[in-house]
Amino acid sequence: MNVLDRAIAAVAPQWGVKRAGARRRLQILNSGYGNYAGSTTKKSLRGWIFGGGSHKEDIEDNLPVVRQRSRDLYMGVPLATGALKACRTNVVGSGLKLKSQIDFEFLGMSEDEARELERKIEQEFSLWADSTACDIERLDNFSELQQLAFLNWLMSGDVLVTLPTTKRLGMPYDLRVRLIEADRLSNPMGNTNPLIIGGVEVNPAGEVIAYHISTHHPLSWEYSETKWTRVAAYGEKTGRRNVLHIMNRERIGQRRGVPFLAPVIEALKQLGQYTEAELTAAIVSGLFTVAIEKDENSDEDMVGAFEGEEQQADGGEENTVELEPGLVWDLAKGEKATPLTPGRPNANFDSFVTSICRQIGAALEIPYEILLKHFTSSFTASRGALLEFWKAVKMYRNWLAADFCQPIFEEWLAEAVAKGRIAAPGFFADPLVRRAYCRAEWNGPAQGLLNPVQEVDAAAKRVENYFSTGEREAAEMNGSDFYRNVQQRRQEKKIIKEAEGIAEAETKPAPEPDTGQQQT
Repeated sequence: MNVLDRAIAAVAPQWGVKRAGARRRLQILNSGYGNYAGSTTKKSLRGWIFGGGSHKEDIEDNLPVVRQRSRDLYMGVPLATGALKACRTNVVGSGLKLKSQIDFEFLGMSEDEARELERKIEQEFSLWADSTACDIERLDNFSELQQLAFLNWLMSGDVLVTLPTTKRLGMPYDLRVRLIEADRLSNPMGNTNPLIIGGVEVNPAGEVIAYHISTHHPLSWEYSETKWTRVAAYGEKTGRRNVLHIMNRERIGQRRGVPFLAPVIEALKQLGQYTEAELTAAIVSGLFTVAIEKDENSDEDMVGAFEGEEQQADGGEENTVELEPGLVWDLAKGEKATPLTPGRPNANFDSFVTSICRQIGAALEIPYEILLKHFTSSFTASRGALLEFWKAVKMYRNWLAADFCQPIFEEWLAEAVAKGRIAAPGFFADPLVRRAYCRAEWNGPAQGLLNPVQEVDAAAKRVENYFSTGEREAAEMNGSDFYRNVQQRRQEKKIIKEAEGIAEAETKPAPEPDTGQQQT
């Protein structure tokens, strides 16, 4: 306490204590982050209006608006559409394919027995997955359901999946996949339970125990009354997962997913408006219009005429005048035409859009070369962009396989074993045994090769030095199956050898006929 503080404290002790406390608080505020990111006195940060809350205030309360804006961008802004489709095509492509990987050592099986059982599992799963019978709506096969689920997750932030069972002629399996749009997962009307947020119900410990799903889309005009169904997350007796909630969390305690475009919605919307304005200006600049001014009014027909109102986009609006290429415009007395020079196309348009796309791509983990489908840099730069993008692709693919494909496959395999179509002793008796039978890999479209010779040589060296396997390299290089490749090559070599033998026999000269005479 300095001299002034001591003097004030001697006269007015309460003021002195307040001054000392205020000084102490300033010392605390101006330490550590208080000097930088947490400063409220710096000119550069003083006007920063900020606020925050829990995951509910920051995320769940804003999701309905963010979700609708995200879908609107997908339907109207080409760059947003391209970003979502680029992710869908690279992550899912034609669908993630099952590669059974039984833990045969744990199960006490020989390698040949395991290969035969894996082949049987893949064959049976293909019977179900390649048919539209796997879809409750009977519209998509399993690969198409993957595409639909992933694209809807990108647009809406999350997707719900239920696994009902129904019988269908010609299909030995009863398991079905039902996809539910994110909007239908919502709080029941008049909900006052604080443990239900965004339609997801938890117990006091924070464990998800149920989902509240509306009977139809809440924004649909077709229905007048909305009802909700409470679906338990797990079966009470079996522990079976009744609902798969496909989402990625950003905050601890978060219960609903955020649309993929959420961080760049404003930038994409403004970029779309700017692109539309530039396109309109370029069209106007391309119209050649002549205006004729008269000294007196005339009742004669104009030299050139506008399109009829029935052919105009804004027909009937008094303040709208539509131009057309080569129009000759007849003016009345006293009217003058002022030329408009939009100066389009804008020479800086491409560079500006590219600059904004770099920022959008950085936020979405999509290099702008891939976002714009435009590669103009060197081979090294293009390869670097592809490799960086492929990191995100692998992450999303592993997530989709773990949260969507694998749980559905395990449910299907349980039904196949229960019906006796797959022989798996001990499957229902021991969770470890069941896990050993359910082990699988999900392979999607390959990354592609920029320099096939070098990359194939590198793959061969990785296999040769035991850094990788032929199976993994085949899956990553072109999405093929190593064992099927080996079998096919064996057949091809056999056919080639037979063909070469036939060709050699045809070209070999015929032996001379034996006349029965002997040389002396």
